[in-house]
Amino acid sequence: MRRFLFGTAALILLASPAVCDDVRRPVYKAPLPALPSWHWTGCFAGGQADGLWGRSSQWIVRTPRGAFFGQSLGEHEVEGWGGGAQAGCDYQFAGGFVIGVQGDYALMGGGGSHDSAREFGVACHSSVESLASVTGRIGYAWDRFLGYVRGGGAWERDKYAATTIVLGTAYTAEVTRPGWTIGVGGAYAFTDFLSGFIEYGYYDFGTRQIGLTPQVAGLGPAFVDIKETRSVVRAGLNFRFGGDAAPVAPQH
Repeated sequence: MRRFLFGTAALILLASPAVCDDVRRPVYKAPLPALPSWHWTGCFAGGQADGLWGRSSQWIVRTPRGAFFGQSLGEHEVEGWGGGAQAGCDYQFAGGFVIGVQGDYALMGGGGSHDSAREFGVACHSSVESLASVTGRIGYAWDRFLGYVRGGGAWERDKYAATTIVLGTAYTAEVTRPGWTIGVGGAYAFTDFLSGFIEYGYYDFGTRQIGLTPQVAGLGPAFVDIKETRSVVRAGLNFRFGGDAAPVAPQH
């Protein structure tokens, strides 16, 4: 009996490696990267304050058979302040990159003027009434700080006037000018629902022929080419919502 038990135990020990080899070993996958505890995915809406400066240049006379046709009446600096609102949405990928879209609108105050380079006693004036844009943006998030660049279409509502010492306001015009904008900025999330931002944007509205309407009897219509460029520094706050979805982790 003792020999039988020893023999059986020996057979079991010899067979064990073969049995173990037939058992599938567990497969371990590399752990997914940890997702941030807070992310920029979601939408937002808020308010802003704007500081604006730029140039109203060329003022080239285009009135048919008018005096100084094709000549520049000069240029001037434009400065102003304003405020408005913005809204948009962002999406953050697991690696930290963020893409988004935003629309904004601001009422502006301010402008500038210069004395005509061709006529004595004549001054040219311009003012910015409003500024709007629709832009896309791409950035990178370091937890609650987001750095980004943005660019897209822009629109500006401008008023123009020509005044004289003798006649007062002789011509006026009001137009909406389309253009483009590009800028950089940074945002910080103070809480899960409130973030602040500051950014700089360059706006270019190109050169456009402006038709000036006479304000004094006996004067005919006048036309002038005016180029407009702007720089805007903007700061504001956003209320954030709809950001429950977590970033998508890369597949392995």
